[in-house]
Amino acid sequence: DVQLQASGGGLVQAGGSLRLSCVTSGLTFDDYGIGWFRQAPGKEREGVSCISDSDPTTYYIESVKGRFTISSDNAKNTVYLQMDGLKPEDTAVYYCAVKPGLLFSDYVCDETTGHRAYWGQETQVTVSS
Repeated sequence: DVQLQASGGGLVQAGGSLRLSCVTSGLTFDDYGIGWFRQAPGKEREGVSCISDSDPTTYYIESVKGRFTISSDNAKNTVYLQMDGLKPEDTAVYYCAVKPGLLFSDYVCDETTGHRAYWGQETQVTVSS
């Protein structure tokens, strides 16, 4: 079974940093993309940053460019999201997800496609002003 275990959320002051981790297991797909998504209160879920083994580029939503960095450690089956310069508007529940297939990284992060996805549990990020 595909399993994703997200962690690393917490409460931080504006300007601070957090690193989210997503440990994966059971990924038997030939190709897939993986990324971080978030949902703020009263808002729809959005893709924050995604990567794909079919695409050398990395996708970041505009609002986090220059502040967040996604990376992966294949030996540890872990994907990270380093979040620096956090702002109160980054407050949200964060999820990691895997989408199987030959996908561009921006497609992985696109919530409108309805593409099959496997989700990890949420981790809360709260940024105080």
